[in-house]
Amino acid sequence: MPSLKDLRNRITSVKSTQKITKAMQMVAAAKLRRAQEAAESARPYAERMDTVLRNLTLSLVDAADAPPLLTGTGKEDTHLLLVCTAERGLCGAFNSSIARLAREHVLTLKNQGKTVKIVCVGKKGFDILKRQFANDIVETIELRDVKQSGFDDARSIARKTLQMFDAGEFDICTLFYAEFRSVISQIPTANQIIPAKFEPGEDGAENENANSGALYEYEPEEEAILADLLPRNVAVQVFRALLENGASEQGARMTAMDNATRNAGDMINKLTLSYNRQRQAQITKELIEIISGAEAL
Repeated sequence: MPSLKDLRNRITSVKSTQKITKAMQMVAAAKLRRAQEAAESARPYAERMDTVLRNLTLSLVDAADAPPLLTGTGKEDTHLLLVCTAERGLCGAFNSSIARLAREHVLTLKNQGKTVKIVCVGKKGFDILKRQFANDIVETIELRDVKQSGFDDARSIARKTLQMFDAGEFDICTLFYAEFRSVISQIPTANQIIPAKFEPGEDGAENENANSGALYEYEPEEEAILADLLPRNVAVQVFRALLENGASEQGARMTAMDNATRNAGDMINKLTLSYNRQRQAQITKELIEIISGAEAL
């Protein structure tokens, strides 16, 4: 059984930890608002870019002169995984959930006989994935010195990815990140960005236009527009992933630190109760010894 001094030291230590977790929770809450606004502001642009490219590619998917970023290389042998995580921990299951989704994707591809290459954007993703896929990680991009992710950071990552694609180092590129839903909900997401893959429109607008026989004339031609928009779309999707990750990280850290603060409070209460009981038992024992000594006289 620990002594009274040990219990006092333990209570003091837990109180110090509680102060730290409370401060981290408040800092995360302050950063969350700005990060959430940035992520939500980027969504309409990314979604509109997706809609424009989807409409442009309706007539070019099967064309012989369609850009490789749209049609691919014609093979699916080598896959590149862009795994975006945080640079720091203490944010609950945020990093591990993204790494878990990437790990499942890697194992599925390897079971199919595919070659997998991994680029880790963020130190924590590298620390998790290197335990099992150290030989598959070709590069690690750290953004530790970046306080708030900007489009230049995303464009730099996209430029490296496009250079690898032009060099024939992979056939398909998939982007992994966590989509921010709320403070307690961050959804791990996998998004194929090379070749561009567009989901059907939710409102069926393109189907309605096709059925109505509407024709669009583009200046310049569709091929010239796609040649500029498809590389930019890669940077836009990476930028959106970084912003979504930024908001998800702060939300997960806020929740994790709040739980840690509550747990520290429960532990302090239990330790205080044990301390009071042991102190009361010690005082009672001393009183019994004094009374027994007085009666003996």
